Amino acid sequence: MSNRPALPAEIARRRTFAIISHPDAGKTTLTEKFLLYGGAIQMAGQVRAKGEARRTRSDFMQMEKDRGISVSASAMSFDFETYRFNLVDTPGHSDFSEDTYRTLTAVDAAVMVIDGAKGVESQTQKLFEVCRLRDLPILTFCNKMDRESRDTFEIIDEIQENLAIDVTPAAWPIGRGRDFIGTYDILRDRLELMDRADRNKVGESVKISGLDDPKLAEHVPADLLDTFLEEIEMARELLPPLDRQALLAGTMTPIWFGSAINSFGVKELMDGIGTFGPEPQVQKATPREIAPEEDKVAGFVFKVQANMDPKHRDRVAFVRMASGHFERGMKLTHVRSKKQMAVTNPVMFLASDRELAEEAWAGDIIGIPNHGQLRIGDTLTEGEALRVSGIPSFAPELLQTCRAGDPMKAKHLEKALMQFAEEGAAKVFKPTFGSGFIVGVVGALQFEVLASRIEMEYGLPVRFEPSQFTSARWVHGTKDAVDKFAAANKQHIATDNDGDTVYLTRLQWDIDRVDRDYPDVTLSSTKEMMVA
Repeated sequence: MSNRPALPAEIARRRTFAIISHPDAGKTTLTEKFLLYGGAIQMAGQVRAKGEARRTRSDFMQMEKDRGISVSASAMSFDFETYRFNLVDTPGHSDFSEDTYRTLTAVDAAVMVIDGAKGVESQTQKLFEVCRLRDLPILTFCNKMDRESRDTFEIIDEIQENLAIDVTPAAWPIGRGRDFIGTYDILRDRLELMDRADRNKVGESVKISGLDDPKLAEHVPADLLDTFLEEIEMARELLPPLDRQALLAGTMTPIWFGSAINSFGVKELMDGIGTFGPEPQVQKATPREIAPEEDKVAGFVFKVQANMDPKHRDRVAFVRMASGHFERGMKLTHVRSKKQMAVTNPVMFLASDRELAEEAWAGDIIGIPNHGQLRIGDTLTEGEALRVSGIPSFAPELLQTCRAGDPMKAKHLEKALMQFAEEGAAKVFKPTFGSGFIVGVVGALQFEVLASRIEMEYGLPVRFEPSQFTSARWVHGTKDAVDKFAAANKQHIATDNDGDTVYLTRLQWDIDRVDRDYPDVTLSSTKEMMVA
């Protein structure tokens, strides 16, 4: 390993991870069951159940409740056995991928949920590539095994081929679809049987000694047992054994099988996260990295959520603690503004319930309510001017003009849009020519979400109209070069909510022309969040 000192026990027991998946693979259900096993909730809410019951605990925005999808990443902390899990739920819908990309900068590992019938889907692949960029360790859960699912080897092959990662089975399914009765826990030589009668009840677990134990035949029908023994023999021949170093390096993923809706396979996965998942990791920053065992507190904002409580116009900055032991009331330096902030009412989240956080350790995620001082990418420290790096902001792929239904309310609209821009929900550009705002998003569904949130949270009906522009690029160069370029291209110039110059384009030709005619200016489709 490395010659770093062992982490203090409180930090070493933290496991901070995100769940990534394609929409509908069962991620929200799995999150619910995690909370159920962690003792955080008494009964899991079904995503598709009727009325009140369907409001799952991790979806708190009205639109999420109406549609049964997660659109904003929320964070939850709970204890499981000797571990403290910090789970960050991410939107599976591709229209919200930017929020997910940023969330992945705040975790040490990812749990990838795959649908047993569909295998690796496009959105999973996209999210996996982001994990790859950061070499995040990945643990895989193959869900919905109690429905008609594909051959186990086929699923494993598909993961290995599409995602170029070694797969090692941590468990092996017995039967599939209607015949699915449970799994064999390879790591602990146990038979896990599923209880189909009660979805909130944990199935029974049978300790066996090796695959020739006669107990197997007592619990598994003969035809299923023959197939299972044949498959497990092949798996042992063909697939590599679990290597914790390869897992931590991001080159190998262990796979568990189960059915989240039947509470099956979830506990084994949680045991796996505790046993094999990484402890809080070193964070990249300038001018130096931040190690979790340092005494001084440091943390960074990876998400801002406005109006979590509709009764109060509040904004909560989600902060990932990078080092030290934080205590409520501490004064921290807000590195961007060089000002001190007393953090008097930090909160920990249990889905939409929050409680005051008296303390937090490296690896934890806390919420700091504030009135707009904290933005995505900000670093808070005990005095040292460190800046956590690598939190990306992407150029939007869709642009529309936004106007208030009532022209007298243009000022209110500006305030609402700026709030969403700081939250990272959209890019807002103010063109130097003409009136109105141009709003840029990554996916079309975000326009709907924005319109409904502006109406609900600010009482402002708005309309989005097609814009003549198709993409936006940040302009980089010396101040003189950028000013000269802006003066010559006024119709295309706008500023974003940080005041940075943006070039709005209609065609690829516009970008090529700038490259050709203005060699001292560069156009970029990403910018590091809040480096100013």
